[in-house]
Amino acid sequence: MNKRVILLVVILGVLVLDVAYGQGCSQCKLLSEQSTEAGEASFATNINKGILLLMCMPYIILLIVFRKRLVRFVKSLFSKPSQAAN
Repeated sequence: MNKRVILLVVILGVLVLDVAYGQGCSQCKLLSEQSTEAGEASFATNINKGILLLMCMPYIILLIVFRKRLVRFVKSLFSKPSQAAN
């Protein structure tokens, strides 16, 4: 039960918290802040989406490569422990 709660909290924390995704590289962040001051809001939004895309691609590739191992791991987390024969 505790593993399920921890897994749920981690997943929700990653998906919900905007602070975790708003960091990006310093040069991109500086460029977006300067464009925001100039009134170009769409540029800042697009560059932030680009940063997120670049940040997420390695994780997506790892998920594709290790999908079978991850499925087995998740199934083992939620499966009931087998009863030992006495």
